[in-house]
Amino acid sequence: MSKRVMNPVVRRTAVALATAGLGASLVAGAGSAFAAEGKTAAPVALNASAAVAAQAEAQAHVAAQLKAAVAKAETGAVQAAAVKTVATKASAAWVKPVSSYTLSASFNQGGAMWAHKHSGQDFAVPVGTSVKAAAAGTVVKAGPNGGGDGPAYGNAIVVKHADGRYSQYAHLSKIQVHIGQQVSAGQQIALSGNTGNSSGPHLHFEIRTTPNYGSALNPAAFLRAQGVFI
Repeated sequence: MSKRVMNPVVRRTAVALATAGLGASLVAGAGSAFAAEGKTAAPVALNASAAVAAQAEAQAHVAAQLKAAVAKAETGAVQAAAVKTVATKASAAWVKPVSSYTLSASFNQGGAMWAHKHSGQDFAVPVGTSVKAAAAGTVVKAGPNGGGDGPAYGNAIVVKHADGRYSQYAHLSKIQVHIGQQVSAGQQIALSGNTGNSSGPHLHFEIRTTPNYGSALNPAAFLRAQGVFI
């Protein structure tokens, strides 16, 4: 049996083709590996970026909600403060003439103590108790003899107010203002006493439509209408 000998040229060509094929396989394999690796890495990178973006968006949304909630709370607080301020100003326009007291004779009460029915509201307090202006105004009467209204009132003061009403304070032990003086709501204007026609230490308080005796209104009802309850 004869041995078959390959033509050297053919052999070289075959080797070259084999080598080329192997190189192509290596290149193709590497390319496939890189491609495969690229296909795996790209989604991971994209997913990470998307997660970061989503987290940032969620945090921004929460921050916006928190900011809106804070703004709403602050607005509510400001509105509540404004309402409170308005209410305080409204109630502060008129105040009680004395802070601590016991109510005694009331408006329009009859009895032997008065020639006519009682013209004011009495607040039983010790002599020397601070008497305050019930509202801002101008002193139009101040002195003994009821400030001109008669000896029954003892030492008395009458204050004219912006709404056209007048307040009177009688049976005082000491007067601390003078005619023409401007006073504010809650300002001390006198000390209570037991002067004039009085059965005991107290403040006689009136609300009038004029500065003079005989024009009195129910002071408790008037104060109540101003938001002041005695």
